[in-house]
Amino acid sequence: MQNVLVSGGGIAGTALAHWLVRLGFAPTVVELAPGPRSGGQAVDIRGVALDVIERTGLTEQVRAVRTRMRGMSVLGPDGTELHRSEEATYSSGRLDSEDVELLRGDLMEILHGSAPAGIEFVHGDSITSLHEDQHGVHATFAHGQPRTFDLVVGADGLHSRVRRLAFGPEADCLSPLGTHVAIFAADNFLDLEDWQVWQRDGDAGYGIYPVRGNTELRIVFGWASDTPVERDPEAARKTVAERMAELPWERTRLLDALHRSTDFYADVMAQIHLDSWSAGRTVLLGDAGYCASPLSGQGTSLALVGAYVLAQELGRARDTGAGRGTDAGRDTGTGRDTGAGHRAAYERYERRMRPFVALNQALATENPGGPASEESVERAKNAIDLDAA
Repeated sequence: MQNVLVSGGGIAGTALAHWLVRLGFAPTVVELAPGPRSGGQAVDIRGVALDVIERTGLTEQVRAVRTRMRGMSVLGPDGTELHRSEEATYSSGRLDSEDVELLRGDLMEILHGSAPAGIEFVHGDSITSLHEDQHGVHATFAHGQPRTFDLVVGADGLHSRVRRLAFGPEADCLSPLGTHVAIFAADNFLDLEDWQVWQRDGDAGYGIYPVRGNTELRIVFGWASDTPVERDPEAARKTVAERMAELPWERTRLLDALHRSTDFYADVMAQIHLDSWSAGRTVLLGDAGYCASPLSGQGTSLALVGAYVLAQELGRARDTGAGRGTDAGRDTGTGRDTGAGHRAAYERYERRMRPFVALNQALATENPGGPASEESVERAKNAIDLDAA
């Protein structure tokens, strides 16, 4: 049984662990947060990603907590309604679509609550170093004891620690899109009922929608800037407050909600572009390897599909012999995989995923300042065969 270290207990890492256990691997998921992260905005599961959810056996649970929007209003700088739609919203697309929008925290709760036995979750820790030799990857941790793993997967997001350790500086692969975003929760002081509000003034604006039975709001504030967001949360909050104060609509109540929020998050909108997603026994998954940015609306779908395809290819490589007890794939002294199996798996994973990733990354840049066309989204969300050989 191969043991796999997965850095990152978000959607990508947890979904991968589901499939690895089913295929007979032993995954250890290491997550910096003290527990499963419960916050975040609404995310979308589209196209083939819904097939992955179906194969995971979670369709009923996912659909039970989907958002139930009736439509949206687009407001001018002073709050005057400029446009409304009862057919589609900017966040989820057409309301009559089979695609599912739900809160990221709800999806995380479902994934963790349904996690099969055999996954080792380690919260409140992080990888500090990786050293590879013929016997495996020796990992050290901020708090835990050093351990050796057959394989390592970096599923730790846009600012991936594993990517930095195994591939080099973030600046070499991160492509900023000239936009930043802040997300935070608030009470529903706007009294929205299953209705989204989008407002823009110059190069900044809001997307606001109710959740939790219309008792809460998720407020997404975006602004154009070439200056990176401060990594310190309170410094970032100050920057966001300064930009929010420039907009007149509901200024006082929105700023008050910002200062009261306990789940504030802000970051640059960026993509990750790498010539290869693997280095030796280490491979990248989801945002760590090919972030499309929230502007694409496809980050969650890429994570779910990528996790399924990577696990599928690792299982296929082992089952065809490479890395399953043969001299070509096993160190006969230690029983560990010597590399033939995982190299083939990583190559097939990347070959299958790259065209899918490219189409989904393009959604973020097709229409700057607005959503991609329905035709582009439809093409991108289905642009991979889950059963390809």
